[in-house]
Amino acid sequence: MADPLSSSGTQSSRPLYGGFTRFELELEFVQSLANPYYLNHLASQKLLQDPTFVEYLKYLQYFTQAEYARYLSYPAPTLKALELLQQDNVRQDILSPDMVARLAEEILLSSIKPR
Repeated sequence: MADPLSSSGTQSSRPLYGGFTRFELELEFVQSLANPYYLNHLASQKLLQDPTFVEYLKYLQYFTQAEYARYLSYPAPTLKALELLQQDNVRQDILSPDMVARLAEEILLSSIKPR
């Protein structure tokens, strides 16, 4: 498979959206899902209950494949959030400040490496 971030190929062969490829936009968005406060915002806007948006979250699971996961800056929390968002109860529970705090703490603890 061709490198989705490669500059090879002509610009006209890859559609651009505001100067970015679709892959670059999806990469940016999927990484933002690792932020529990952003997930809370999406839930408060009722996006996590929109069937079209839920389908988009399913589509983004292609980032779980190694060939795409390698582009993630923080793969563990990003992929965990993507996995959790596949569950209806999580998409509802993220409105709770307690759930947001718990997820934020888990992400923080997972980023600390034992010495």
